[in-house]
Amino acid sequence: MNSDFLDYYRCPANFVSFALTGRLSEDSGYFRFGPDVLCYGRSASGFRAQRPTEMLYDGLTDVAPDGSTLRLPFSPSETVANLRYERYASSSNGGGKRLGAGSALRKAYYTVRPILSVSIRKHLQRRRLRDWKRIPFPRWPADPNVELIFERLMVLLLKVHRGDSVPFIWFWPNGSSSCAVMTHDVEALPGRDFCPHLMDLDGTYEIKSSFQIVPEGRYTVPESFLDGLRRRGFEINVHDLNHDGHLFSDRELFFRRVDRINRYGRNYGAAGFRSAVLYRNPDWYEALDFAYDMSVPSVGHLDPQRGGCCSVMPFFIGKILELPVTTTQDYSLFHILNQYSIDLWKRQIDLITEKHGLVSFIVHPDYLLESRARDTYEALLAYLAELRSERKIWIALPGEVDRWWRERSQMRLIRRGNGWEIEGPGKERARIAYASLVGDSVVYRLEAPSLVAAP
Repeated sequence: MNSDFLDYYRCPANFVSFALTGRLSEDSGYFRFGPDVLCYGRSASGFRAQRPTEMLYDGLTDVAPDGSTLRLPFSPSETVANLRYERYASSSNGGGKRLGAGSALRKAYYTVRPILSVSIRKHLQRRRLRDWKRIPFPRWPADPNVELIFERLMVLLLKVHRGDSVPFIWFWPNGSSSCAVMTHDVEALPGRDFCPHLMDLDGTYEIKSSFQIVPEGRYTVPESFLDGLRRRGFEINVHDLNHDGHLFSDRELFFRRVDRINRYGRNYGAAGFRSAVLYRNPDWYEALDFAYDMSVPSVGHLDPQRGGCCSVMPFFIGKILELPVTTTQDYSLFHILNQYSIDLWKRQIDLITEKHGLVSFIVHPDYLLESRARDTYEALLAYLAELRSERKIWIALPGEVDRWWRERSQMRLIRRGNGWEIEGPGKERARIAYASLVGDSVVYRLEAPSLVAAP
């Protein structure tokens, strides 16, 4: 009941006590938790809808304070896991299609995909994705629903504690307001050959990025190419096995391939993984021998596998840290939406940073060969460089985010006299924050860094 909330905020455990108001239902479905928060799962009261567009029961009306305990009609940890792991997507939700849907057509498409031009591919994909605007959930263009659940719970806890502020360990190092990561999936030989130019472009704006490399079938991967990436301070990760779109189509096939994928990860010195086309099945991730994954979109409207984790923050799937894809991919922006401006990216950045989230991008070197696309990408880099100074956004490599989030997950707040102190490796970069009530909303305040104990 309490664990995911505590993992999210890293606040003292004695501030948090959740209990159920009754026995959870046998069935799962959609319900509300206030006017703007959507949940999926079991509940102990009301009713559960099969579609998010139906009339939804508001579980907030059944919340009952019981001394220092907050009694809830659902389990926060279970409900959040249903969103993060996309368990709602198997229900009739108006667009959340599991991987098996249309598998024969998908196999045929990926068989001929290498010989299809971008103009043909985008025509086929536009037809397949033409209903994306009608998908009601997750919310387009960014969905922080998981974070909204945690914030609503914090509001209720603050009311239980009669308005006293709750200390917690701030989300990002050195008091950064949010975080941004740039990643490049290298799909084909022209993209591989463009990587040195892309490193130059990123370097112009002092942004280091990660390059996801397809180990087999697409292009050769000379050691000199990998050394060139490492030498300039960029990161190398594994991108699927051969990018044929089949990795997660069959459990037996996945486990046959995963040993080779893990071996390439060790050979490359890669800590991260991303599947082709963001196909995924979190229940199989335990077989991946990587520190982090970057295959789960926050909102998957424009991806072949619909759904989304409804979160703009990193989260653990077993031992693997998930760094969700929270913005629209460059291919979708250019070739599905036919937009060559950063207006959509700027809108998504605003929505994500409003929740102090992770702004993560996928930009392919393969699709930057055209000058119009390259100019759009350079405008994005310039905008991110502005945000780094103006909004104090931490622009990091995925591996740096992984190391920070793991350190933070081991930190704890301890009482020292009349104040609080952070304990744990990496505490010298951590900051104490306080959650307080303003009306019915939660606001955050960072403690001055001089008050944090020195390492």
